[in-house]
Amino acid sequence: MIRGGWEVSRDLHALDRRTLLIGAGAAAAMAGAGVLGGRSGIARAAGAALPPMPSRPLQLSIIDVAGQAQLTKSIIDNYAGSHRQYVSGVSLDRATAPELPSKILAQQRANQLQINVVLTGSDALSAGIVQNIWQRLLPDYQTKWPNIIGNYINPQAQGLAQGYGILAVYGNYGPTFTYNPAKLKTPPKTPEDLLAWAKANPAQLIYARPANSGPGRSLLMGLPYLLGESQPRDPQSWTKVWAFYQELGQYVQYYPTGTATTFQELGQGARTIAASTMGWDLNVRALGVVPKEFGAFSFANERLIADTQYICVPKGNSPEMLGLVLDLIEWVLRPDQQAHTYDTGYFYPGPAVKGVTLEMAPKADQDQVMPVRRAYFDDLIKTRPVEIPLEPNKLVQAFTLWDQKVGANKLK
Repeated sequence: MIRGGWEVSRDLHALDRRTLLIGAGAAAAMAGAGVLGGRSGIARAAGAALPPMPSRPLQLSIIDVAGQAQLTKSIIDNYAGSHRQYVSGVSLDRATAPELPSKILAQQRANQLQINVVLTGSDALSAGIVQNIWQRLLPDYQTKWPNIIGNYINPQAQGLAQGYGILAVYGNYGPTFTYNPAKLKTPPKTPEDLLAWAKANPAQLIYARPANSGPGRSLLMGLPYLLGESQPRDPQSWTKVWAFYQELGQYVQYYPTGTATTFQELGQGARTIAASTMGWDLNVRALGVVPKEFGAFSFANERLIADTQYICVPKGNSPEMLGLVLDLIEWVLRPDQQAHTYDTGYFYPGPAVKGVTLEMAPKADQDQVMPVRRAYFDDLIKTRPVEIPLEPNKLVQAFTLWDQKVGANKLK
């Protein structure tokens, strides 16, 4: 079917996010590893020659595993509409992050690559790096984006991709929680408070599997700091985190495999608290999935975990297709296009590059975000320490350990 100029497959693994809200979703900085070594660090790396632009219009095939099309679809539409000499059309499919790497790997082994671009969070990015399916973009094609590092709000967030993806959206800080104030008068202030509340109110807390949920992932990466793990960036060393999760799990009915379900059940009154992030909290209230008057809280003295989303390119594209994709990425990073990432607050704030304000966003987006914006969140962003997510291999380890130690037989 055709939706907004995009050809959308009927065989979707997740429905359109405006009705079912696909979960969002970066791995650790390489600030000292050369890729992020400032201009001098990048200048030392030998770059590849830029591939040619297409000699005829090509059909772009894009797969989204993070709900990112909600934020970047209009930007890509703008590119396709203004570059008809290069783009004949754009097809969009959706899948879940856990299944994508093996799907691409099978196509690459058969020399039958059918996916040109992947819109992803840290989950599929990390798994794809481990499985070696991504085209390296930095420093290889650095000349296409000469000021890319200096233009980012947080250059370390680009380093999370280790050169195998380009940061497109940034923010969505967590962990936070969204709750029904009619059922909860005094929100928990610490993880211990949350545990005690969950014990007294079984089945009233819900959060989704971290491997396919931005809020679940944010909570997973935020707890080591809150619980005082000696190595908060090494999940294999965690003891307090897994013990906490296992005890908390006694009072969690089940773990959905995606974030959308958690907010649907919260809005329908089946739950009292849902693990959240700033973006998810704003967006579900903007869209009416939960009432605007629902409350939000975060833990005292917590560190904010920034969420990140990337554009990745599978290995195996033709030179002309690669040239087109690199040019598309350059377009996505322009400030006037980045303003579209405010959207309906889904990844609040959203822009990855500096100097992009909500006032630059389309008026329709401003009208959606303003009524649900929380000054409390803006204050947290200004005052709390911000941590970038785990390195790709560590994040994959954390997902695996959660699945083994916590999720086990309670996924649904």
